Amino acid sequence: MKRPIIVNISLAGPEGDYDSRATFLEQTFRLVREGLSGDVDLAVARIVHWRGRAAAFALSGVREARALGLLTDDTDVMSRLRAACGGVPVTDGDMLTDVLQEWAIRGLQTELPGYFTNARTLVLGSGNHTRTVRVLEEFTDNVEHADPLAMLDNVALRAAATTLGLAADVASLGMRVIPGRLRQTLLAPAEWVGHEIARRATRDCDVIVASYDELTGFGLEDLAGTTVISSAISPDRLAELGGRGVDRVLDTTPQPFRHITVVAAVLEAMMLVLDDDGHLTTDELLQAIQTAGIEPRSLMPNGPRRKTRFAFVIHPLSTQYFRNVQPLRAMTQVPGMTPVIEKAAAYLPPFVYSHVTGITSPTGAETEGWLITVGGTPKELLAHSPEFTYTRLLDAAEIARKLGAQIMGLGAFTKVVGDAGVTVARRASLPVTTGNSYSASGALWAAHEALRRLGIADVDERGRLRGKTMVVGATGSIGSVCARLLALASDELWLVSPESAKLLALKREIEAEHPRAKIFVAARPDEALPDMDMIVTATSAAGQKVLDVMALKPGCVITDVARPLDLSADDVAKRPDVLVVESGEVLLPGEDVRMGDIGLPPGVAFACLAETIVLALEGRFETFTVGRSIEWEKVKEIYQLGLKHGMQLATISGVNGVYTDDDIDRVRSLALAARAAQEQESQS
Repeated sequence: MKRPIIVNISLAGPEGDYDSRATFLEQTFRLVREGLSGDVDLAVARIVHWRGRAAAFALSGVREARALGLLTDDTDVMSRLRAACGGVPVTDGDMLTDVLQEWAIRGLQTELPGYFTNARTLVLGSGNHTRTVRVLEEFTDNVEHADPLAMLDNVALRAAATTLGLAADVASLGMRVIPGRLRQTLLAPAEWVGHEIARRATRDCDVIVASYDELTGFGLEDLAGTTVISSAISPDRLAELGGRGVDRVLDTTPQPFRHITVVAAVLEAMMLVLDDDGHLTTDELLQAIQTAGIEPRSLMPNGPRRKTRFAFVIHPLSTQYFRNVQPLRAMTQVPGMTPVIEKAAAYLPPFVYSHVTGITSPTGAETEGWLITVGGTPKELLAHSPEFTYTRLLDAAEIARKLGAQIMGLGAFTKVVGDAGVTVARRASLPVTTGNSYSASGALWAAHEALRRLGIADVDERGRLRGKTMVVGATGSIGSVCARLLALASDELWLVSPESAKLLALKREIEAEHPRAKIFVAARPDEALPDMDMIVTATSAAGQKVLDVMALKPGCVITDVARPLDLSADDVAKRPDVLVVESGEVLLPGEDVRMGDIGLPPGVAFACLAETIVLALEGRFETFTVGRSIEWEKVKEIYQLGLKHGMQLATISGVNGVYTDDDIDRVRSLALAARAAQEQESQS
C-alpha cells in the first residue's frame, strides 16, 4: 500500500519544517511541512504542487504569521488556500483543537484543584483563543485581552498622522489597509512602543494564553512564574520558554512523534485520511483520540513548581500602628489628632499594605500574597455594628480577587466581629478562613516548646509530659480541641467547666479515643491548681477571674488561648516565676521571605496568617475555619500540613510581647528558687 502523504502548508516560518515518516493509528504516513513566512501566493503554488500526491492538506500558521508581521493581507486567506486544495481533503485542525484545549485546561484543574481559580490571565491576540478563554472564564474572572499588534497599530498611526503630515482621520484606519511601504514607515518608529505595552501587560500575570510566535513576536522576555497555554511546543521552544522563567507550559497539542513537532491540523488530517468516508464526526474524533492514546501535555521546563496566591486582612491593633503608614504618621505628630485619626481611619477604604513574596515550601510549592488593611482599631471595630466591618471585609475581598488571590484570611479582631467570619465567607467572592485552627495548635505548640526551654518539667524523648495538665473552659470549642491534644501529650489531664453534663460527655469521648489517658473533671480549678505543670485557659469569661494565679505551681506554663485574654498583664506580673504564653508565631519557609512590618521578626507570621499560607501552599482553596466552633480534625490537619510545608515555631509570645532567652532564663531561675523555698518550708 502506498504511504499516504500529509502536507502541512504553514504561513509561519520554515524553522520547524520536516519531511519524515511517522506511524499513527497503525498507519505509516509521510509527513511534510512547508513554512512559507506569510507568502500567500507561494502557499497557493505549493498546494498546487502537492495536490496530485497529497492524501490530505493541513493548513496552519495564519495567526502566527500575523503576530510576527509576516502576513499583512486582510483577505480571507484560509478560504483562498482551501480553494487551491481542489478535491483533496483539507483541515485547519479546529475540530480537534476545540476538544484538546478544553481537555487540557479541565485536566490540569482536576489534577491540581484550584490551579486556574481566580488566576490573573492575559490573552494575547485578537479573537484567536475563544474556546480556551471560554473554559478559563469558568474558573476566573481575571481575564484581560491584549492585542499588542493592534495597540501598536493605533499608536503608530496616531503618531505618524502628525509627524508625516498625513490626514488626521488616517489614525482611525486599520494598519492592514495601509499600503506596504507606508505601513513599514509608520511601524518603524513605534515598534518599541508595542513591545513595551506587551511587556507591561504580562508583568503581573499568572497565566498567558498565546501561541509561541505571539509571545516572541512582541519581545516578552520575562515570563517568570507564569503558566503559558500554547500549542505545538517543540523541545527547543520549551527550553527557550524555560529560560524566560516559565513555570509550566500547557501544550494543548499532543506530540505522538519523538522526532518532529506537529500541529493539531496534522493530527486531524491523518484521522481524516483514515476515516472511511473522509468526514470526521465528533464521535469518530473521540474514538480516534482514545485509540491513539493522545492527550495534551503539561510540561515543566524548570522542574516541578506551583505558585499560588493568598490575601490576608490586617488592621491596626492600636494607634501606634498609624505610624507605619504615611500620611497618618505625620498627622499623629500633631497634638490631639490621634483620637481623631483613630475614628476617621475606621471609615477608610481597605488598601494593600504589603506584597508578601519568597515563601517556598520544601515540596517545591511557592506562594505569594498581599496584606490588605482595614483602618479600624479593635476599639473602633467593636464600637460599630458587625455590618460596618463586614462591608469593609467584603471590599477587601474584592481587592484580593482582583489581585488574583485564591484564598483570604482574616486577622486579629476582623475574625472576632459578628459571627466570626461566617457571613463574610458566605458573601465573599473567594474562600475565607479565620486561621483559628492553626492558632489553637500554635498556642499549644508554643506551650510545649516553653516547657522544653524552661527545662523544669519532665518531658520524655517523645515529647510527652510526665506531669499534670489542665484545660479551663474545656467544654468550649477551642477548649475541647486543646483537651484532645493534651490527652496525647501528658500523663494526667484535668478538664474544668461549670457545664457538668458536657464535661462528662467530653471525658467519655476522649477516653474512647485515647484509652491510656487519665482524665479527671471538675467544675472549678481551685483544688487541683497547685499541682499543674501546664494549664490552658480557653474560657469566654470576658474579664471575670478564671483562676487564682497565686496558687499556681512555680514553673507552671499557662497558655491563654481565650480572646479576650483570661489573664491580664497585672495577673501575669504577680507571678514572675510562671510563664504565661499568649500565642506561638510561625517562621515561614523560604530563604528570602519579604513582608511588610507586622510587629514580628522578618519572615515570622502570626499563626492565623500562617494557616492561610499553608492552605495556599497545599492548593486547598476552601473555607477552612470560620465561626466560633473549631473542629478537632482540622486542628490536627492544619498542624500536619504546616509541618509538611516547612513551618517552624519561631517565637513564644506573652502579654508583653515576645519572650527572649533571657526572659525564659529569668522565669526558670525564679521558679527553681521558689520551689526550693517551698521544699525547705515543708521540711521545716
